[in-house]
Amino acid sequence: MPPDKYTRETITWIKPWTPHLFSFRTTRAPGFRFIPGQFARLGVYRDDGDPADKKGPRWVWRAYSIASASYDEFLEFYSIVVPDGEFTTTLASLKVGDEILVEKTNYGFLTTDRFEGGRDLWLLSSGTGLAPFLSVLFDLDIWAQYERIVVVHSVRQENELAYRDSIEGLKDHEAFGELLAESPGKVVYVPLVTRAPAVHADGRPMLNKRITTALADGSLEAEAGLKLDPATSRVMICGNPEMVDDIRKQLAKSGFAVSRRGVPGTMAVENYW
Repeated sequence: MPPDKYTRETITWIKPWTPHLFSFRTTRAPGFRFIPGQFARLGVYRDDGDPADKKGPRWVWRAYSIASASYDEFLEFYSIVVPDGEFTTTLASLKVGDEILVEKTNYGFLTTDRFEGGRDLWLLSSGTGLAPFLSVLFDLDIWAQYERIVVVHSVRQENELAYRDSIEGLKDHEAFGELLAESPGKVVYVPLVTRAPAVHADGRPMLNKRITTALADGSLEAEAGLKLDPATSRVMICGNPEMVDDIRKQLAKSGFAVSRRGVPGTMAVENYW
């Protein structure tokens, strides 16, 4: 990639969640702009490989949704470590102070400007697909636009509920805490743990099923205390492609339609790989 297409940034913070999940922050170029929900392309350097396979020293690029707020002075990302993955194994070995490249252009249409109207915003995610919804959740304009924001995060094990403390701790946030005091129930957090029973801080059981199952049997709406209705609900979906496609098909049967360029709808989707 030509040098004028990217900036060189420095890793400033790393947070391991599990042996295969971690978050990290980088410095942010003053001119880098993005809309909550978009992704950036990151580059890491690999000096291994077999020249015979045309894989000698090289920069490897991958797309990563931005988890930080649009106003933060840093960029934050949430990653899984893919065994023997060309990009993530190198990324996971980096330390604070190491260099990473960030393409100057932002990408993606998983943004609320794909919608018109709507009262409730549903953010349906699995695994690291939560990342873009963190940026959406910490956007004050979105809080002003919607009466309710429902954050749904499906994982296999309870220890994979990354950012749980941040979402549940919004009530103590210096800015969002005041808004929640004025509008209790503004943010609804619905974690789903598919492989083992888990409980909320107050002892209530979490949903122990996939999002698709919870949608089909009505338990997702019951847990959120809201109905999914195309007239009032706007839905964003991010995660593994199979999950995204299954939910899209389920909601389409209920009258939801994917937003397309120039044609606002009631659903916006992003496959996370």
